[in-house]
Amino acid sequence: MTEMSGADMVVQALVDLGVDTVFGYPGGAVLPIYDALFNHPSIKHVLVRHEQAATHAAEGYARSTGKPGVVLVTSGPGATNAVTGITDALLDSIPMVVLTGQVPTTLIGTDAFQECDTVGITRHCTKHNYLVMSPENLGAIMHEAFHIATHGRPGPVVIDIPKNVQVATGNYARPNMIEHVSYRPQYDPDPTDIADAIELIANATRPIFYTGGGVINAGPQASAALREFVAMTGAPITSTLMGLGAYPSTDDKWLGMLGMHGTYESNMAMNKSDLIICVGARFDDRVTGRLDAFAPHSKKIHIDIDRSSINKIVPADIAIVGDAGRCLDALIAKWNSDGRKAKDLSEWMRRIDGWRAARCLDFPESKAADAEIMPQRAVRALYDATRGMDPIVTTEVGQHQMWAAQHFGFDEPNRWLTSGGLGTMGYGFPSAVGAQVANPDRLVICIAGEASVQMNIQEMSTVSQYRLPVKLFILNNEWMGMVRQWQELTYESRYSNSYSDSLPDFVKLADAYGWTGLRIDTLDELDAGIAKMIATPGPVIVDCRVAKLANCFPMIPSGAAHTDMILQSSEVSGTMDDEAKALV
Repeated sequence: MTEMSGADMVVQALVDLGVDTVFGYPGGAVLPIYDALFNHPSIKHVLVRHEQAATHAAEGYARSTGKPGVVLVTSGPGATNAVTGITDALLDSIPMVVLTGQVPTTLIGTDAFQECDTVGITRHCTKHNYLVMSPENLGAIMHEAFHIATHGRPGPVVIDIPKNVQVATGNYARPNMIEHVSYRPQYDPDPTDIADAIELIANATRPIFYTGGGVINAGPQASAALREFVAMTGAPITSTLMGLGAYPSTDDKWLGMLGMHGTYESNMAMNKSDLIICVGARFDDRVTGRLDAFAPHSKKIHIDIDRSSINKIVPADIAIVGDAGRCLDALIAKWNSDGRKAKDLSEWMRRIDGWRAARCLDFPESKAADAEIMPQRAVRALYDATRGMDPIVTTEVGQHQMWAAQHFGFDEPNRWLTSGGLGTMGYGFPSAVGAQVANPDRLVICIAGEASVQMNIQEMSTVSQYRLPVKLFILNNEWMGMVRQWQELTYESRYSNSYSDSLPDFVKLADAYGWTGLRIDTLDELDAGIAKMIATPGPVIVDCRVAKLANCFPMIPSGAAHTDMILQSSEVSGTMDDEAKALV
């Protein structure tokens, strides 16, 4: 045990926990910790320009590395500015520890300068939170917070530290092992559940794997196990938005993303399957569509480390609680020990090929050299140009996000960083900053919309300060695209406040921040413009002007069944009920 100040305890705990990077913004209530950081050059502090950006950068760091992201902000507005990113991390299961300053304990409850009830505000958007009232508790709380953030279903933890606790001294001891009294997640599955699941899988004639971000959170070994088990069973596979990359998009068993903007074949296969093997996903509304029409004839195996996610929305025939990787390993071991052989699924795959023949991701475009660029073509061109470079791709939120998910293929985990559960505009650019800090030699590209990117565009300054070679690829259609699309389809084209006039000149903005700025206006400029972006050292912003009124299809209208998909504006698949017809 060593006596030191609370601020020194915080920094020493970060060192002991292997933290190498902190994203933050200083303020009065957290200056003692910043002063302690000054003496620890082993921890890199990245000074962002807004606290929300600090949390998204920490998410990008965490999602690309598998390690927890760490945030340090001051009290009051520093803490409240971080709430959006904290909530985003909770919904997408991102491990993150947020350290917030607080007014001295003697002033709590007096409406002191920059005081707010941080613990109360973050109670419902964190996995756990703490208000530290004594330096004697600080060391243990730091270690426990990281344990909670990274074990079980990952998530954000907030530690609120009053300024006088940072200044006061106490004893710091590095615990040998963390064991929380009540938080003990189950990692290994029940063997009986595994045996029952194998029986169902072996006898299914129309099985499908439905996977999510839980596979990626379980580490690269989980993705490897998923690929092995899919090969063993011969079943096709689809994924949520957050699960892209856990299974290679180039494999013939891959059906593409499912859900609201998923492929026709993935949604139809889910509906017509006789067995859904759900691994690390949660049957959210974007996947299921109208719940009473979702996969009505399928049995469901649900594998998740979060017990509360199972049977929450869709009842499971077999519930398996445990780490996705360990559960898949157990399924593989049981399949082999039982001497199981893959069933002949050729008829099932032929049926799926029939749905694939709809070519639901095709889009109309002109081949003329001076034609306007369809946004789907821009994403495909970006994918083709970077396929051998193993890039990390982040996105903002909106149409461009869905086009990226549809048309940019991922063959490995931790390459796709996006905001799924909260759908946070302003996520993508700072997330790219965090990913680039964590992976300085990798190609990091943020695919953005011209509206969404302006939510945290001030982080161009952060990129300049730390000389980060982030590539910002803007699909500029001069609209809040997804808002405009919904207004066209459901509000009789009444475009209320969805046009982004008064846009900045992004090329001149790049020059102002010391970046390289490029503009791509026509189809014949697209490939050369992308090549120049990639070849240019340092940060680059690309203003890619795309078709202004392109819509993102396929699409399941709100309130419709997951088989009632609009494939193009003039085409509706399946028989829609009156409620769904009214929406389109």
